[in-house]
Amino acid sequence: MPRFVRQFAALLALAFSLATTSVATAEATVGWIEIKGGLAEKPDQFAWLTGSSKPTLSDVVTAINTAAERDDLDGLVLRLREPAFTTTHIEELGQAMLEFREAGKQIHVFTEIYGPGELILGSYADEVIIQTGGAVSFPGIHVEEMFLADTLAWLGVKMDFVQIGAYKGASEQLGNNAPSKAWDENISQLLDSLYGAMCDHITEGRDISQQELTDAMKTLWYASGADAIEAGLIDLEIDRLDLTAHLEDVYRGDVSYDTDLVTEGDGLGIDAMSNPFAMLQILTQQPDHKPKRSTIAVLDIDGAIIDGDSKPGGLFGGDGSVGSLTIREALKKIEDESLIKGVVVRIDSPGGSAIASDSIWMGLRRVAEKKPVWISVGSMAASGGYYIAVAGERIYVNPSSIVGSIGVVGGKPVLGGAYDKLKINVVPRDRGPAASLMSTLEPWTAQQHDLVRERMTETYDVFVDRVRAGRSGIDIDKTAEGRLFAGDKAIDLDMADEIGGLDVAIRDLAAEINLSEGRYDVMHYPGPKSIDELLSDLLGGFSASAPGVESQGGGLLMGAALDTLRQLVGERSWSSLSTSLEAMWQLRREPVLLTSPRVLLFK
Repeated sequence: MPRFVRQFAALLALAFSLATTSVATAEATVGWIEIKGGLAEKPDQFAWLTGSSKPTLSDVVTAINTAAERDDLDGLVLRLREPAFTTTHIEELGQAMLEFREAGKQIHVFTEIYGPGELILGSYADEVIIQTGGAVSFPGIHVEEMFLADTLAWLGVKMDFVQIGAYKGASEQLGNNAPSKAWDENISQLLDSLYGAMCDHITEGRDISQQELTDAMKTLWYASGADAIEAGLIDLEIDRLDLTAHLEDVYRGDVSYDTDLVTEGDGLGIDAMSNPFAMLQILTQQPDHKPKRSTIAVLDIDGAIIDGDSKPGGLFGGDGSVGSLTIREALKKIEDESLIKGVVVRIDSPGGSAIASDSIWMGLRRVAEKKPVWISVGSMAASGGYYIAVAGERIYVNPSSIVGSIGVVGGKPVLGGAYDKLKINVVPRDRGPAASLMSTLEPWTAQQHDLVRERMTETYDVFVDRVRAGRSGIDIDKTAEGRLFAGDKAIDLDMADEIGGLDVAIRDLAAEINLSEGRYDVMHYPGPKSIDELLSDLLGGFSASAPGVESQGGGLLMGAALDTLRQLVGERSWSSLSTSLEAMWQLRREPVLLTSPRVLLFK
């Protein structure tokens, strides 16, 4: 062999050796996102002061999207600690995960216990990993419907209801002790849709058949990691301390982590309050919530819809209520701000006040005359929530989003029995022909029922007109009377337009109005609260109330019963149940509501 050939071959061998060594010892950078519990729907209104807040769904989705674009990141780990995601949150996280993988990168999910939600999330990943000795629980969807009529009767309370729409169901929770035939039909078809969506996510993501999934659910009602691996729902069972070594095998080299993908905001710093002079300065500060360049506003409608100001928490200890006055003030700021080019309304609400819902609808239509208004539905846009949604030009839903409940419910709590139990003697005195209509002592008479139904029918007709105006081509005969639908079916019925989460809606709107990616900001409204508003919220719980039935002993009995109920159902179920109860409780002051029940407690 000629000398130059031998030299060339030696150089090739050396180059190959160096390349192989380089691959074997290369360092990979993997993103690390740790999520404890659930994710917030919107930013903490006091994060500007403290500098930190619970991560929002948008924070994590944005972090995943940003990581997909970074050349220095090779993969991503989602570390879940006692996760408590809603199905719609999982679907929106899943969409971001799929886009991350489309960028040619791997994504891994790791946790100790996998339930249906965690398995659905894992179906969007390249690798699903469970802690050694962990557990998998996947029997399917179990729903418990809670009916409180007998409980209220035991307390001496009766709910006197009238509803427009055979399938409405808002009165079922408090007025019945079992589901009516129409409600049973309504909720059964809804659960069929939700179950189908759950199965589709897993069968497509894990590349298994529906029959294989069904067979797995028969044995995985509570199983080990090994059983889940055999069923094809999980890939690997390892100890957390061995996770890095495993990833080094996957990426063929040393692994370092980037743990700063989800960033916290800059705040004034709560530690400054230890300095009295700094504290005085802080008390004069106002949060900076002014657009600096082209911006898309996200208007958050999350919770029961009420008249007046939004409230951070209600009688039932939920996540708070959405006040029409607060939302209209936010809409006025959005309308007047020239740097805001468009609006995405994020709705997660069972509805509530008919008057408040209509007020918000009108506010959105005013803004829509100047700027595009699109809608993103989270877990639910039902009744008053859907009333608001039809004010938008386009409606985005997730597969498990619940929309509809086009109907009206009216009623009042009758507390005469509770007063008797507590030995409270209430003496009524009326002046005027309809003064006793909202009396808490007795149910409505037949004549009063007719009066209420007449007003409710007027509200229902307006509701239907709003829907027809906003959703041209919709068939009211198939969609109204209180029917509920999951996202995919809602699109088939022209109740919504696209499958996609908040991030998808924002990006599509930006493209529609020619805002280039990276050249615009996203700001949530209503904006952060000032120190004055913080103090007002804190002190609001100590305010004195005018004398009346709410200050009587019946409130103590009701409070004790609700506290017991909260302990029994657990925090996860109570968060949904309390929102519905908060909406219904407005019957004390407004006899006609646009609300849908959240009696479904997913287990």
